[in-house]
Amino acid sequence: MKKPLISALIGAGVFTLSPLAAAMEEVKVVAKPIQASQTAAIEAKRLAENVVDVISADTIGRFPDQNLADSLGRVPGLAIERDQGQARFINFRGAPFRYTAIAFDGIDVLGAENGRIPRFDSFPSVITSSVRVNKAITPDMPGEAVAGFIDVGTFDPFEIEGFRASLEGGIGNQELGDQDIDKHNVRLSYSNESFGVVGFVSHNKRGRITDNRELELEETPNGILPNNLDFRSYRGYREDNAWGATFEARPNDDLRWFFSTLYSEFIDFEERNQWDFNIADGADASGVPLSPTSGYAPLVFVDRLLEAGEYTNSTFTNTLGADFTDGTWDIELRLNFTQTESLVDLPIPYSLFGTIAASYDISNVEAPVLTPFQVGTQTPTDINLLQYGANFAIAFYGETNTDAVKWKADFGRDITVFDRPTRFKFGFQYDTREADGGSIQAFNPFPSSVNITDYVTDKPWDTGFNNSVGGRDHDNIGLRAAWEAAVGGFDREFDPTTLIGINEDVLAVYAMATTEFTWGSFVYGARVEFTDFENSGNLLDGNGDLNAVTQEDNYRHFLPSAHLNINLSEDVKLRLSASTGVSRPTYSEMRASASVDVETLEVSGGNPFIDPETAWGFDGSLEWYMGPASIASVGAFYRAIDDVIYADSVTIPDGSIYAPGLIDEGTPTVFNSFFNGKDGQLVGVEANLITNFPAPFDSFGFSGNITALDSEFTAPTLGIESSLPGTSDLIYNTSVWFEEFGLSVRLNYQYRDDWLSTTENDSLNEFWAEEERIDLSVRYVLPLGNNFPGVVTLFANANNLSDYVDVRYSNSPRTPNQVEQFGERYLIGVRVDY
Repeated sequence: MKKPLISALIGAGVFTLSPLAAAMEEVKVVAKPIQASQTAAIEAKRLAENVVDVISADTIGRFPDQNLADSLGRVPGLAIERDQGQARFINFRGAPFRYTAIAFDGIDVLGAENGRIPRFDSFPSVITSSVRVNKAITPDMPGEAVAGFIDVGTFDPFEIEGFRASLEGGIGNQELGDQDIDKHNVRLSYSNESFGVVGFVSHNKRGRITDNRELELEETPNGILPNNLDFRSYRGYREDNAWGATFEARPNDDLRWFFSTLYSEFIDFEERNQWDFNIADGADASGVPLSPTSGYAPLVFVDRLLEAGEYTNSTFTNTLGADFTDGTWDIELRLNFTQTESLVDLPIPYSLFGTIAASYDISNVEAPVLTPFQVGTQTPTDINLLQYGANFAIAFYGETNTDAVKWKADFGRDITVFDRPTRFKFGFQYDTREADGGSIQAFNPFPSSVNITDYVTDKPWDTGFNNSVGGRDHDNIGLRAAWEAAVGGFDREFDPTTLIGINEDVLAVYAMATTEFTWGSFVYGARVEFTDFENSGNLLDGNGDLNAVTQEDNYRHFLPSAHLNINLSEDVKLRLSASTGVSRPTYSEMRASASVDVETLEVSGGNPFIDPETAWGFDGSLEWYMGPASIASVGAFYRAIDDVIYADSVTIPDGSIYAPGLIDEGTPTVFNSFFNGKDGQLVGVEANLITNFPAPFDSFGFSGNITALDSEFTAPTLGIESSLPGTSDLIYNTSVWFEEFGLSVRLNYQYRDDWLSTTENDSLNEFWAEEERIDLSVRYVLPLGNNFPGVVTLFANANNLSDYVDVRYSNSPRTPNQVEQFGERYLIGVRVDY
């Protein structure tokens, strides 16, 4: 039977963990948790049979970062995409989010986002013992891992015999708006010779203010015109909670059984204050043309949107497993049930047809200035008390739920192939997945009994840009409550044209072998995946009748791979790999339904005939293991991708088939959906260095990596070639650290240049501007000696010290369409391990 990673390293003598006192004594004397973590991770990479990077906890189970996604951002070739400053998604080697599969202890689970896309902002680091980032996929890994397979290893209660506890608490502050942060987690474990249990609970809550400006700018020969300036202030909190446990029994050396459960949720409560200033239409109505960069507009149309809404998603995964041997075969059996939920609840009071005059200045397009006046004058006016021609109530509610049951069996034994020792392995995995959900967007007059201006407060916006419009916070929560009471509660009955009903069965079988040679090893084999799906939804016909539609399909994918590991010397390895993969459409992309936007009359729907993406490619890596906690490596990779999925808008000749009575018969209508591209490819090179400085500076260490990428595919409906969403041309990360006298300090810098936003980006023209961040973490182990039977660590984290600002733009960086600021975050706390 395979030993857990840490246990294997103990047996190899990398460092000592048992008994507990010895482990505690080593940490107290050496006090180098960063070096210990790097040592374990590099040794695991060295022993791997494929191209892989590893992140590992240190000798007392502390993960290197407070956030799993931030750790992954330091892996060569991986880049983070953030939402309002918080790490959320991973672009694995510049690929779209769904090209990455995620697993816990080898069991791949559904992505909480759209049934495919893994989110990393809700999984707590307290459960994490190690993370294996597989860049070249072997046949026993899921075929959906086109870009890579991230396997999160949780804590094994048998790592240390007896009782063990880890308790952590911290408080902090987001500088913008002086918002509170609190973080608490507990992990407890116990084991004896035959039984072990580990349990955990985690809570992390962050108050937040986000300063947002959205712009519609137009480049002209004379300069840039500010057609539309949108000033927003978001406030609220984000919270992630998790709990789980593993129960494990080892009655003898040939039998292990276990049950593990993990629940993780992410909650984003958001209040929005938004004013949308339509300068261009006001100029057309007044007959006074706009001047570039700065000027005065005697008439500006104003819309106002207020909100107290919530986004939530959760993952609940449970695994029952058994490992045993019958003397010849090693057998691993798994039964897994995973449930994900995703919910959006956005009630928005929407006010239209307000009017002002304004002066404007966009000489700094990332911090536009607009000063409001009364119409046709330069007399200041208060936009918070502005009267509007109409007040509407938009209530958007959407929900998607998925259930998946997985049966997995793996069989392995030692054989001889061509007189060489070989590990032969085969197995199967059967997944049955069900997804359902829908949404409603109600658009009604706002109740006249509720006066919106009664909910204006005296508090000005918190802003790092400017508040030239004079925005004040509203009591959005009170406004929502009054609105809901006035209408007797919000409607939660889904629009039938938005319903999603997906049943998907995936059967995978594989066989592989690892043959050992004096010079290394050769891993080879293939996986075959059979997919059957049924997709149901509703469409309106030309008579306005609701018709149920069902689309069924099935397909098969043959996915071979081969991996050559060559020991050029005792400390130098060459790895060469060839692998294949398949990426199925997300549930929104493949849904058999369509809906109508009541404001724009645009139709949006899925494409049940869309094909999955397929990929094949090569990896190469040269690795020099220079010493403990030290490695230098270079690598290159190539992926060819067919049927790349992308979003676009096309015009259909008659929109009334989707909305009779709302759209006139024969009216050309914009249809937003998803389509297959072709000729996709992704290529890159990466280099990595981790080392400690030589004496007398051996208390210092350095890690750095750089990745250069290029990608492209053809979008037939647009008639263009585009990069793949998520591809930055250049990504690099550097860290320097100091460890001595119980003190560990790490300063980390991350950079990625511009990249195309996600595939839901219509027309493939919305980009994120370059990102650079500086983060600092400090830990100090208190010198308690023998007075305390454990380790007490004080810690402090400072994030976004570079005060990075999110900028997005359409087509050109000269015309940004969104600028978002959130400021620095600080956290201090204490951790107790015993």
